[in-house]
Amino acid sequence: MLSDVFYLSLDSLELQAERIIDPSLRNRPIAIISSPGTSGTIVTLSSEAEQEGLYSGMKVSLAKKKKHRVQFLPYNYSLYHRVNQYVYNTVSCFTPIVEPSEMSGFYMDMKGISTPNNNIKDIGLSVLKKIESRTSLFSVVGISINKLISRIITDVVPVNIHQVCSGTEHHFLAPLDSSVLPTTRQKSVHRMLHFLVADKVSHIQCMSRRIEEFKTLFGVYARQLIDEVNGRDTSLVKPPKLRDHLLEQTILPEDTNDQDVLYAVVQDLAEKIALHLRKRGQMAKKIKLEIHYVDGYSSNRVGQVYAPDDISVISECKKLLTKANNRRVAVRTILLDVSQFKSYAEQKNLFFGAQSRDMAISVAIEMVRRKHGVDSIKTANVFHALGSC
Repeated sequence: MLSDVFYLSLDSLELQAERIIDPSLRNRPIAIISSPGTSGTIVTLSSEAEQEGLYSGMKVSLAKKKKHRVQFLPYNYSLYHRVNQYVYNTVSCFTPIVEPSEMSGFYMDMKGISTPNNNIKDIGLSVLKKIESRTSLFSVVGISINKLISRIITDVVPVNIHQVCSGTEHHFLAPLDSSVLPTTRQKSVHRMLHFLVADKVSHIQCMSRRIEEFKTLFGVYARQLIDEVNGRDTSLVKPPKLRDHLLEQTILPEDTNDQDVLYAVVQDLAEKIALHLRKRGQMAKKIKLEIHYVDGYSSNRVGQVYAPDDISVISECKKLLTKANNRRVAVRTILLDVSQFKSYAEQKNLFFGAQSRDMAISVAIEMVRRKHGVDSIKTANVFHALGSC
């Protein structure tokens, strides 16, 4: 019986997906961008593009002036999401407890999984081979007793599969750069470590032995940092349906403040959220809509959803958009964050009321989309606003 956590990293799923679709892109410098407009930024890029002097977050206008050999590709969310879901279904064959991590990673809880020879690396190798045979994607696996170490393994170990045995986490982390620890990315922690010239995990491990002084230096982050430098992580691998939040985000194909376009984008996101809520059989006591503008500012409003049908969720989200979008600056990204879930039970009525009708319509549309794809049914405004996505 295994007692370990796998972290599967696809090494930039977006780039690999584009190169599978178009083999001519292999070994060529490419950059995937948020939008083709002058205010767009580079979301991810190949190593060849990095050698050309580009970097993640760079303005597209500056990148295009700097290098002409790099091929710029729009962010194709629908493609990447389909590939991500296919990989998720593939790794779910090995364990029922899989937690996606952004677009290119998956945590796999292997606790209790029985193996003939109890060789955990053989299982990891089987995962890699199955993904490669089904998708042609390159991936690596980190194996340890918890999520933290498994994730770090895939960032620092240059082999396709590596295991850190229980009890050796402290020694594995010691020679690594301190930036591998999540808490060191906090601004105050980063500044303090830079001031102390503590650029290795071993330096922080030494300092953490003086607990009182360590708490003085790092304040509220001290306890968390001590756990990390010793390789301790008690967070559980959570399947998507057990997560505390549902997130849906869209990077607009073109920065805009056209109200009709923004309403269409929010409607598309709201339909996805409604689908997730119906799968869970829940409603949400908190739904937050965030708008991110091209100049770096953001705005948000909070509401709640009393029923998981499309019409109810769309109506609430459009109200939040109207309240949140109070500037004339172009919008780059819209995000919906849903939390504080509560079980939903539809109240059956002898007479077919509006609420029953809305739910019936939502379920009928869902059945068509399950059979023919998410994009098989779109309202006219969503189709025209997002047709280029």
